[in-house]
Amino acid sequence: MIDQRIVDRAETLAEMAPDDSVTAEVLAGREGRFTTATPLAAPPVTYLEDTEAPAYVLTNKKRGIGLGSKRNTTAPAGERRTVILVTGRRTLCLVGGESSDDVIEVPHESVAKAVYSTGFRGHRIGLRTPRQQYHCWIHRNTKESLLEASTEFIEARQPEDPEPLDGDDASRLTYRGRPVTREQLADQSEQSADDRSLTYRGQPLEDS
Repeated sequence: MIDQRIVDRAETLAEMAPDDSVTAEVLAGREGRFTTATPLAAPPVTYLEDTEAPAYVLTNKKRGIGLGSKRNTTAPAGERRTVILVTGRRTLCLVGGESSDDVIEVPHESVAKAVYSTGFRGHRIGLRTPRQQYHCWIHRNTKESLLEASTEFIEARQPEDPEPLDGDDASRLTYRGRPVTREQLADQSEQSADDRSLTYRGQPLEDS
């Protein structure tokens, strides 16, 4: 049984959202676009900060989120799903687990480039920071207009001339709910040719 306060907040945020991809059913973790009633171990809305609101919601079934390489993915467990919340502050990726969810967040100010691609098996939004690439897999039935709007929304919130992250800013990048260190990023440096085509300050991005 979902707490009524969670349902009420989900409904409020859905009404406020600029896009109809944000629904109360998905935010509250209720049956809706999913084949199961519980896509995550906890309702997606509970991962949002008190003053945070989603502008777009994207989902996928089994492909999860890739870190560094498209093949190096964190995938949902069992019948769980993946929910991606694009808020005014960050891209919040929630990968469903049996008892707890994996949380991968990328603050907008850390993103050097946001791109999307479409494919027969699934779509993808790629988020490139000065030190890492994140592959957010999206269900293949998602309209391209939603992918485009989401990436434009993220890019619009980037600094005009972002500086390489260091110190406290670098520690804000997280994987599985924990800060990602430079050493951990180095271990996940494999990238495909299309990833290497992304640029930062006019120069090709390379693995750090």
